[in-house]
Amino acid sequence: MNASSEAEWDPQLLLEHARQARERAYAPYSHYRVGAALLGRSGRIYTGCNVENAVYPLSTCAERTAVVKAVSEGEREFVAIAVVTENGGMPCGACRQTLREFADDLIILIGDAAGHYRQTTLSQLLPESFSAADLPSVPPESSCPTWR
Repeated sequence: MNASSEAEWDPQLLLEHARQARERAYAPYSHYRVGAALLGRSGRIYTGCNVENAVYPLSTCAERTAVVKAVSEGEREFVAIAVVTENGGMPCGACRQTLREFADDLIILIGDAAGHYRQTTLSQLLPESFSAADLPSVPPESSCPTWR
C-alpha cells in the first residue's frame, strides 16, 4: 500500500495500518497484541505484528517484523513508524536499536486501542545511540593478518 509523499504523509493513515496489523498479532502467552506500520521514503507502508513463541526469546516484535518486511522488499530509508498497543506501550530496546540502523531521525507515533496517540522521535527514545558510525573503518584485511 502507498501513502502520500513524504512531506504529506498522514499520521492517521499510518496509525490505522498499525491498528489493522495489531488485529493479526499472535500473542497467546502475553495477550499483549502489537501492530506496527512503517512508512518508507518511497511512500510504501510495511506492516508488522508481534508473533510470540512458547520459547519466549524466539518471539518477534511488531516493529522488527515491519522492518524485516520492508528491507526484504528493497526499502532501506524510512520516514515514520506507528506502533499501536492496548495501552500505548513504547518500542522495546531491541526494536529501537533495529530502527536506528536505518534512521536516527525517524518519527514515532505511539497509539493505544482507544485511538489516542502521541508523537516522538527515535533520537528522543534512543539518545547517544550506537550506530555504524561507531564501528572502526579499518578494512578487515589490515586488522586480521590471516585474511588474504
